Amino acid sequence: MNHLTLKQLRYFEALARHGHFGRAADSCAISQPALSMQIKELEEALGAVLFERGARQVRLTNFGEVAAGRIRNILRSVDELGDLARASQDRLGGRLRIGVIPTIAPYLLPRVIANLARMYPELDIHVRETLTPTLIQELAEGRIDTAIVALPVSEPSFTEVPLFSENFVLVRPGADEGSPVPSGEALREMRLLLLEEGHCFRDQALSFCNMQTALPREVLDGSSLSTLVQMVSAGIGVTLVPEMALGVETRSASVSVARFEDPQPSRTIGMIWRKTSPMAKQLSAVSDVVLQSA
Repeated sequence: MNHLTLKQLRYFEALARHGHFGRAADSCAISQPALSMQIKELEEALGAVLFERGARQVRLTNFGEVAAGRIRNILRSVDELGDLARASQDRLGGRLRIGVIPTIAPYLLPRVIANLARMYPELDIHVRETLTPTLIQELAEGRIDTAIVALPVSEPSFTEVPLFSENFVLVRPGADEGSPVPSGEALREMRLLLLEEGHCFRDQALSFCNMQTALPREVLDGSSLSTLVQMVSAGIGVTLVPEMALGVETRSASVSVARFEDPQPSRTIGMIWRKTSPMAKQLSAVSDVVLQSA
């Protein structure tokens, strides 16, 4: 077995992840024929077929499934070698891959990126915005270095650093300005607008309303906080919004904002990274910047 390259292994990982030559090629910033050729050369070097080619997608063969775990471990080890090199430097520089959940990214990330760029000009920042379960998987696999999420995530292999807490506020149609603020239980009888399944903020809102096992009388799902607030502005229902999102999401909407009585619903925002990461000291410095930005 000769001529295996890291480039081929990275192309394999991309194709295994996307299950589609076109999307995998796009993620690797190469042409689809070039990706296909590299995968074919990898299979020839290994003497085994890694993928079943279908008309619309590709699937890992049995051998490909086994190889995928080994290849991810190899790539993770290579990335950690680069992390070791960066960790040995006095200043934070080089590539930094940050994951962040959608209910934080638009409101906190611009200040975080600006402050990091000012304080660490040698830093090459890559941002990945997606849901918490995906970030946890990608962090565990070494595809990102750290993530800004709502805590806890309760993963034994991760370091969790709480940074700050923020309350949830009630957003209602403008006509409801000044009316009594409902309790969490009272929201069960209202048309409650929530984010789609998979968002941790949805689960936190349901928990406040004691609705873990039973949904309220009427629930409508939205894809983003912007969508929810605009639906409220149209008189469709009410929603909960994290405090950091208020300035952005309500400035062009005809809504009223009210705070709940104590104890107010809230969430803790923090950073997570692998306990084995050689960049733990540098990531701790990044967490300080996140806190300052907040």
